[in-house]
Amino acid sequence: MTNTPDTPQKAPYPVEVEEGKSYFWCACGRSGNQPFCDGSHKGTGFTPVKYTADASKRLFFCGCKHSGKAPLCDGTHSRL
Repeated sequence: MTNTPDTPQKAPYPVEVEEGKSYFWCACGRSGNQPFCDGSHKGTGFTPVKYTADASKRLFFCGCKHSGKAPLCDGTHSRL
């Protein structure tokens, strides 16, 4: 088990979210359904991060898995 997530891409994932809907962001970086969880974290010590949309809009979910504002991008990928 490692405490460092995989980095599926060094750019955010633009996603159109729907108000009131919950999304489960992949924190381990192993999901085949990025940026969302598909259960690939089992046995890693990571757990998905739940995000519930407060409005219908486009958001940018972290792709590098190192954001300080997870699950959303904060630009950390530009320093990796």
